[in-house]
Amino acid sequence: MKKLFTKITIYILLLCGSVIFSVPFLWMAATALKPIEQTMSMPPTWIPYRYYVKVDGEKQPVIPVEIVKEISATQETPWFKVIFEKDRSKWIVVPATSVIRKIEPRWSNFGNAIKAMKYFPSYLFNTLFLCLMTVVGTVASSALAAYGFSRIRWKGRNKLFIIALGTMMIPFPVVMVPLYCMFRSFGMIGTMQPLWVGSFFAGAFNVFLLRQFFMTLPIDISEAAKIDGCSEFMIFLKIILPISKPALMVVGLFQFMATWNDFLGPLIYLTDQKDFTLALGLQSFQSRSGGTEWHYLMAASILIIFPVIMLFFFTQKTFVEGISMTGTKG
Repeated sequence: MKKLFTKITIYILLLCGSVIFSVPFLWMAATALKPIEQTMSMPPTWIPYRYYVKVDGEKQPVIPVEIVKEISATQETPWFKVIFEKDRSKWIVVPATSVIRKIEPRWSNFGNAIKAMKYFPSYLFNTLFLCLMTVVGTVASSALAAYGFSRIRWKGRNKLFIIALGTMMIPFPVVMVPLYCMFRSFGMIGTMQPLWVGSFFAGAFNVFLLRQFFMTLPIDISEAAKIDGCSEFMIFLKIILPISKPALMVVGLFQFMATWNDFLGPLIYLTDQKDFTLALGLQSFQSRSGGTEWHYLMAASILIIFPVIMLFFFTQKTFVEGISMTGTKG
């Protein structure tokens, strides 16, 4: 009975936690489906709606502006001044009973958000290009380095690996200026090269992750292949990589999400708006003059995070399998 009560308590806490953490996402989704006037309304509303009035027997979408006090004071039912959505220069005064409120999401906000972000197709292409290059570079270089640290014996291997792990403690702002100066001397500022070239030089975290996985593989496999005449590189390419797909997938997914969400890197190195990524383009859209169109901003945010969410759901099994199989062998 005690175990059952403990399980129920844990499930309730997890459910409450998931609801709390999902509130910002739900609010973003709700805002993406509202018109601009409902995004900042007080009190705030979760469900998007639209007002209609009948004009000449036809329903017309309108926006209630204010109560007409002169008429309302002489009538039991208040009267509203309403503006037509299709032509906001026109307005009429109608009794409140003739105003119909209907739940109606604005799905057109997503298309309008893409149009409002002038270079959205370019942002998407640039982001996908960077994701492809960084995933290929990270997986290839990290796998090679991890193989050298785990399957090949050489003097100073463990000491050098500890030094490599030590680089994980260096925050990016510390090396940001030296990296910028280096890429500027190479003439790469204003191009996307600084954002993907570094991925071909393995990072410590991914090397550590793959090294732990490689060390769980039986060494007898490599020794048998050497007896058959395989070189070290062929053993890596033909034997180790095919059985390491789950771990390689995890590294690829981590890198894809990091590149997709990266904001600071593109902000530092990119100068032409046509070369912006989705994250930087979204910030540019938010900060442009004329005020923020929150319904379009939230719609664009949904479009940007949706591919990552779908990718995680479709690769969740492989992701969990890769993490659980990395092992803890030192």
